[in-house]
Amino acid sequence: MTAASPPQVLRAPLVVEFPFTRSLGPVQSAFLTGLRERVVLGVRTGDGRVMVPPVEYDPVTAEEIRELVEVAPAGTVTTWAWNGDPRPQQPLATPFAWVLVRLDGADTAILHALDAPGPDAVRTGMRVRIRWAADCTGAITDIACFEPEEDGGDGGDGGDGGAATPHDGAFADPVTGIVAEARLDYTYSPGRAQTAYINALAERRTVGERCPSCHKVYVPPRGACPTCGVATTDRVEVGPAGTVTTYCIVNIKARNLDIEVPYVYAHIALDGADLALHGRIGGIPYDQVRMGLRVEPVWTDGGRYPDHYRPTGEPDADYDAYKELI
Repeated sequence: MTAASPPQVLRAPLVVEFPFTRSLGPVQSAFLTGLRERVVLGVRTGDGRVMVPPVEYDPVTAEEIRELVEVAPAGTVTTWAWNGDPRPQQPLATPFAWVLVRLDGADTAILHALDAPGPDAVRTGMRVRIRWAADCTGAITDIACFEPEEDGGDGGDGGDGGAATPHDGAFADPVTGIVAEARLDYTYSPGRAQTAYINALAERRTVGERCPSCHKVYVPPRGACPTCGVATTDRVEVGPAGTVTTYCIVNIKARNLDIEVPYVYAHIALDGADLALHGRIGGIPYDQVRMGLRVEPVWTDGGRYPDHYRPTGEPDADYDAYKELI
């Protein structure tokens, strides 16, 4: 007789993306529009320092600053680190150096990539110059990267001594907003407790775990009680029906989600659970969803989790029955 092998812990690649849209004030607008025109602008602080990239408020006094100046497209490497394995969407597809470059006329350094054949070709104090993108659109990526200056000399602490010159920041058709594509790629493992929970969902069962100390049942289980801090191993099947404890009406359609708005997303306390999970409410007009509504899961053919929850037709739950789960 052989011992049963432990269940396989699930793993899956996961991508989290969030396109962040922001408007630009006069300083950042001038900076990015300047890059589109292949001009590098900084801002002069109250104590006379020139900051590149520019900021809108003095880091020492917190006063608003608007005095724009133009600096040179060349400068000196102040520090660096070699990147031998570039990730997707980084500035260069081949190995490169991350460098901090103090452009001539600036008192602070800008972070970007340096195109170099290897780490032996990079050093603190080396002179570099901006390589502009073929198509400049008004973004930091208009600086494709830095590249060594042809003479290969070092600038020491002072570079070539270029001074910043005043600039009015006026350009035709200024850039007024940007979309920053935030993305995180990683491999997610739900762990022992949530692996069992996910596998049970595939069998159309909802399984939580009970804390041996406070005896609360957590769904989805976390492997440990968040209140007592002790491990949870006693599995308990809950539901399938539950009670809406609170909810929100969604009026903005999410990208890649084929659900017509408005719809309702709710916290649902399944019968026998001491923690509410969230799910979409269907089978009822959105403006008829209410706290205390009794609901049950609806599964689609081949689905590994409930598609949504619908009313059971039971009378609403009394508020005292779920008030501690709101």
